[in-house]
Amino acid sequence: MDGKTLRVGIIGFGFAGTTFHAPLIRTTPGMAIAAVASSDAGKVHAALGRDVQVYADPKAMIAQAEIDLVVVASPNATHYELAALALDHGRHVVVDKPFTATVQEAEDLAQRARAKGVLLSVYHNRRWDSTTRTAQRLLDANLLGEVRQAGMYFDRFRPAPQARWKEDADALGGVWMDLGPHLLDEALLYFGMPEAIQADIGRLRPGTRCDDAFQVRLRYGDGLCVDLGASMLSAIPRPRLTLHGTRGSYAKQSLDPQEAMLKAGELPGDPRMWGIDTEQGVLVTGRDGQIEQTAMATENGAYPEYYRLVRDAILGVGPNPVPPEQAVRVMRLLDAGRQSSDERREISVAA
Repeated sequence: MDGKTLRVGIIGFGFAGTTFHAPLIRTTPGMAIAAVASSDAGKVHAALGRDVQVYADPKAMIAQAEIDLVVVASPNATHYELAALALDHGRHVVVDKPFTATVQEAEDLAQRARAKGVLLSVYHNRRWDSTTRTAQRLLDANLLGEVRQAGMYFDRFRPAPQARWKEDADALGGVWMDLGPHLLDEALLYFGMPEAIQADIGRLRPGTRCDDAFQVRLRYGDGLCVDLGASMLSAIPRPRLTLHGTRGSYAKQSLDPQEAMLKAGELPGDPRMWGIDTEQGVLVTGRDGQIEQTAMATENGAYPEYYRLVRDAILGVGPNPVPPEQAVRVMRLLDAGRQSSDERREISVAA
């Protein structure tokens, strides 16, 4: 490492690697993609140029490539083994969500990173969604008073199951491990760790090989209830976010636009022009016995912030944007949610 440019190796060049990680790393000053582990060298070279070294074996890339940071963007079931190997080689590591298969694996990776004195971060990019950033602004300003109920949803309409690892339970696929980490991390960001979780994780589509819907309630000791949900069979999606407090309510209907922008091949540039969400939220408040409804402008999405912060953390000039201890809490809830659904009961998660 020359103190200016961090050399990055990406494991996996499927959807996550090509759509999220590679574009964001390429456009982060002080970072450069030096190596990729992929079975399709032609695809990598076409996207990133022939100077990028391609390894068919991710373990060989970890051991041999001249890299400072390993990004694990491979299928879910491989996260733990590859991240552990990279940490043991003294590499800094970013792991795409879900962090691991179980909380025990997550805790083990956190311990390995501490022992080696390297950065371990988890890619909870939805913290930088337009909706999430707007909600944080709203909560910081206390516009709703004391929030007593919240709802967060990711609904999609994909009625026909697809033959891919993300829809294969044996490969750790399914919406609970795909979208559950996003929603759980968001709830933790706003409200902290709940006392208990009750989950219903199911299969709605005929022929599906994995869970494709879930409904979850997080219960807090002060009476706050947070409802989370996702479905692959929702042609009419629920609002992306609702917040109800003692002074009023806020609602935002649609998803952040950054994923669609990245899918279309757009690259982040001027932060004032990137991630613009033109949909306004609705803020309804009570004042002097009167109900007032106003449109609330939505903050720009800011996915590029993640890798900028990772760069600074590795260089020792800033904090880890998603330290492993925070991702371990998400894994605790993912594990407890599976147990709750299997046993059809509420599971305590209080420390």
